[in-house]
Amino acid sequence: MDPPGTETEAPAARAAATVVVARPGPSGVEVLVLRRAAASPFGAGYVVFPGGVVDPDDPARAERWFGDARQAARACAVRELAEEASLAVMGRGVRALASGEDPESAVSADPPRAGDMPEMARWLAPEFLAVRFDATFFAAEAPRGVEARPEMVEVDRAWWARPSDVLREFPLWEALMWPTYRTLEALAGCATVGDVMALRVEQEAPPASVLAHRVSPEWRGGSAASSGRG
Repeated sequence: MDPPGTETEAPAARAAATVVVARPGPSGVEVLVLRRAAASPFGAGYVVFPGGVVDPDDPARAERWFGDARQAARACAVRELAEEASLAVMGRGVRALASGEDPESAVSADPPRAGDMPEMARWLAPEFLAVRFDATFFAAEAPRGVEARPEMVEVDRAWWARPSDVLREFPLWEALMWPTYRTLEALAGCATVGDVMALRVEQEAPPASVLAHRVSPEWRGGSAASSGRG
């Protein structure tokens, strides 16, 4: 036990945003997932949804796009999706950005409404973790056939897959963090993209049997300056 006055304070949780993009596929609902590159400062090799830390310019983007600076997390999700996967959430739906197209100009020309990106979940990391995020998860609907392009710096792969297939291929703790895993489990029960857009996922702690592993990136510490992925 620490002597009085010497308690170690928990690291502050950084505001972050994640977006679950769903589209209809030939065998059911598909979601966009990314793989963190080997050189990524946090979660290298892990499979995640697009997202990251809310940056100082996101409140201004939120004011432009949603008419409310308090929507900074939602604006962050739009920005990160464009940066990481070259997809823009716009008033007429998600579309692929052309090579060299400025994403902020594209979104500003036809901004989405807040209702186009409903909140799906909020995951606040527990105080004992070395790296902590307060991440809001949003949902977005993409048309059949739209493709993503990974930015190839922090993300080296982007693809569409059924949630059940992602769960089958990528193990918890080895390639999936707990919020991603639980969200995919919930998504696996969605029969339509409309179900995804209406989905709400409650935060829950990992069971004690898996907490003992402590191998997920949140326990390893390290840099997380530009990361907040789910």
